[in-house]
Parts: sequence; C-alpha cells; structure tokens
Amino acid sequence: MRALVVGLGVSGMAAAIALSGAGWTPVIVERASARRTGGYFVGLFPAGKKAASQLGVLDRMHLRTPADHRTWAVDAGGERRRSIGFLDQPGQPEGTMRGDVEAALWDGLSPDIEIRFGTGPRALRQTADAAYVDLGAGDERFDLVIGADGLRSTVRRLAFGPDERFLRPARSMICTFSLDAPVPGYSGSDQLALVEPGRALWVFPYRDRPPTALFAYRAADVDVELRKDPAEALAARYADMGEPVPWVLDRLAHAPERLFDSVRQVRMPRWHRGRVLLLGDAAWCLTLYSGMGASTGMMGAAALGDALTSGLPLPRALGAWERTMRPTIRAHQLIAHVKGEGFVPSNPFNHGVRRLVVGQAAKLLIREPRPAIGLS
Repeated sequence: MRALVVGLGVSGMAAAIALSGAGWTPVIVERASARRTGGYFVGLFPAGKKAASQLGVLDRMHLRTPADHRTWAVDAGGERRRSIGFLDQPGQPEGTMRGDVEAALWDGLSPDIEIRFGTGPRALRQTADAAYVDLGAGDERFDLVIGADGLRSTVRRLAFGPDERFLRPARSMICTFSLDAPVPGYSGSDQLALVEPGRALWVFPYRDRPPTALFAYRAADVDVELRKDPAEALAARYADMGEPVPWVLDRLAHAPERLFDSVRQVRMPRWHRGRVLLLGDAAWCLTLYSGMGASTGMMGAAALGDALTSGLPLPRALGAWERTMRPTIRAHQLIAHVKGEGFVPSNPFNHGVRRLVVGQAAKLLIREPRPAIGLS
C-alpha cells in the first residue's frame, strides 16, 4: 500500500512514521526546496509527549523549559509583578521550538522513505481503487493521500473545496521571532507577559538559547494588516508602550526569520473523503493560542497508525480514526477561544476578567521563599 504525504512539517513527518510502522510505503512531497529549521516557540503537552513516545521520537526531542523559570506581568510603563503564564498551565507543558520537534521527527524517519522537495500536487482525482495525483509529471497512483500541508492546504482545496469554506478568522494577528539575547533587566529564564485590551507582547524563555517574542493584537480586518510591513504595523500598534517593547521591536528588524500572519481556525464537517485524508493544521488548525498544534499533529498521526493496523478495510479504518480524533479536537478548538482571550483580550471587560483570574491563580501557585528570621 502506497501513500502520498503532502507536507514535511510536524504532522507530515509524524504521519510518514506512523504509515511506515503500519506497513505502508509513504512518499513525502514538500513544496519548499529544503527542510525548514528554526521556527517559533512550541508547547508540548503530556498528550503530545505520549504521541511522540508512541512514534519513537520523544527521546530524540530537545526540550528547553528552564528549570527555574518565572513569569512577570509587565504593564505599559514597564512596572512588573510576579504572575503565571503559558509554562505554568496544568500539565506543565514543555517549552521547545517547532524546529526541535521537526528535527526529532526527521531523525525518526526511515531512510527508505522517499522525499521529494520542490514539488506538490497540481491536480487530484479518485476512483474506487486509488487516488491519482499530478505532481508535475502526469498522474501518479497512490492508495491514500494525506494532506499535512498546513492552514492553507493545497490538498484541502483540491479535494474538499476553497479555503473560505473552512477558515474561520479570529480577528487577530501574530508576529513571532527569536530574540538574540534575553530582555534587558530580566534573566534568560524569565517569561514576560505584557497584556492589554487588544494587544499583547509575550516573551517565552528557553534553558539553552535566547527567548522567543510573540506580538499578538486584535484587528478588524486582518487582510488589510497582512498587506502591511510587519515592523511598521507593530511600531504603530505598540508606539505608546514603554520598555521592553521598544527593545523587542528593534530586534525584529534584525531577526533572521519571522512569522507574521492572521489567526484562523479550520472547521470542517469531515476530514477524509474517499482515499484523501487531512491531518494537523490542514484539517483542524487550533490557532497558535491553543498551544496544541504540534501535540495534536502527532496525536492524529499516531491514531492513524493504530487505525491502519486495526484490520478494518481502509474506508472503515479512516472513519474510525476520525471518530477517535473528533471529540479531542472539538474540545481544543473551543478552549482555544478562551486561551486566545488569555493571550490577547479582545475588549476591556475580558481584560478585567483575565486579570482577576490570573491574579487569583498566581496567589495559589506562586510560592515565594520566606525571608529568614534572625534570632537574638
């Protein structure tokens, strides 16, 4: 059984590993000319670690959570107070980078797996017995096609319809990039949260490299924002905020890579049609705010491997896989809206609720050492 995997990201490589383990012969195609490295902050939750272990790559994964990390809430004038942030969530997610997860999966791929760079599907048609994909040299036959090609998936457009049928905008923009040094006045293991109604700056720490910055802001028309230069858009939106915002903005101009994009979820009534299946962001993009993108991509791949070794005929196996994954994904899509308000509140009322909830949680979770009392 031969499968085409479109996309060499987390979900695509995880799917290829699972397919190989199930006795299939995967072929991976990637439209880029080489494998991506680097990337932005990723949280790996317990369910994601379990899936990575099932795929045999957890021990290869470089996890970077600082052992002594602390979170600071910083106001627009630069005043700080102890707080809680992403790394303090229940389950204690591990902080890492997208490139770290992808590097572990890359090392876990069988050397027998064929990988083609600089290509992707141009057309796709199905019969009862096979899927035929034009990769630039005429139709090629596969028993299964997996679209793991991200939020703006080509496979999804070819097999299910145009993007506008499935993309749900969150009226929010993000810009994330790596810093070249810790924020002045803070240690390299400090997490920073500058959160106001409609805009926020987060700084995520690592134990062995400089932090990652994430600007997030609300926008009535994200298409207008996408046409702007990122540095100019952020400078205008954050102009009246004090340090460390100006220092972080200055680093954006020198960042070797950055992600500037709108925040959207993917909502679909089904993730497979015939012999075509969508996985990861192509099927259910949870948004960056959920923190579960990498975890659910590997979870979906591991579950697909289980389904394909169940002994069921392929159509029933794909249906069983979807029924297994849907409740989990639906829950995380709903939770992502709440988490989005935690990252960047959409209005003053939600900002007030956030401050109250985070403040109370911080009182319960933060245990500062008591000063020693001398005896005379």
